[in-house]
Amino acid sequence: MKALTLLYHDVVPPGDYRSSGFQSPDANIYKLDRADFDSHLTAIAAITGRHVGLAVEALDPPDTQLRLTFDDGGASAYTCIADMLEERGWRGHFLVTTDYISQPGFLSPAEIRALQKRGHIIGSHSCSHPARMARCSAAELDREWRESVATLTAILGEAVQVASVPGGYFSHEVACAAAQAGIHVLFNSEPMTGSRTVDGCMILGRFSVQRGVPAEWVAAVAAGAAWPRFEAYLFWNLKKALKNRGGTHWLEFRKRVLAKRTDAQ
Repeated sequence: MKALTLLYHDVVPPGDYRSSGFQSPDANIYKLDRADFDSHLTAIAAITGRHVGLAVEALDPPDTQLRLTFDDGGASAYTCIADMLEERGWRGHFLVTTDYISQPGFLSPAEIRALQKRGHIIGSHSCSHPARMARCSAAELDREWRESVATLTAILGEAVQVASVPGGYFSHEVACAAAQAGIHVLFNSEPMTGSRTVDGCMILGRFSVQRGVPAEWVAAVAAGAAWPRFEAYLFWNLKKALKNRGGTHWLEFRKRVLAKRTDAQ
């Protein structure tokens, strides 16, 4: 099975990073201005032969579907993103970090229910958004998935079967724990179009979109162009190597670099 998936986070007014989602330079690089996000959607809509669909839909033919996912559970999912998708007849996947529900800048239970009723997919993005989920113990992984799924199931009144891995820290153990918690579709951050299955849970990659990424790049990826996908894959593997070697030192280095980048903008 193949399908392209784009990974977004928040959409905010220019410079108003505090209005939605996590508050840090690391989080801010994933917060797009509304005008930029609109240009991305316009570029995607201009591509013929692509159906913007959902993970629960059958893929027929499998390589014609594009999925849009939004991590963290920031308030902009309800105040902005869903409306912009629905204007085009599309629906998205909103993956919620459940320990932050109803916190400032995050979705409330009522908003989560409303998004589901409007046809969007609600899924888990863990309980606490651990900095290095692949390094969590078996007990910690079980809590992150099982409790987040239980929280969302209680809010929605139906089983939650879709999730995404926070921070890009994926491992076989992360997938196994997700499967044991009842998750059937798990998105990670690896830029690939193929899929694989771990204990009955389908693992799907995504192409991450940061602030400042041009609509032309998004359109090329969505159209299935080989070079931007290959470029993203090379960059992701380089970053993966740095993550694995650097550990917590990599996280601290990244925070310092991104703080300077935010100050310069």
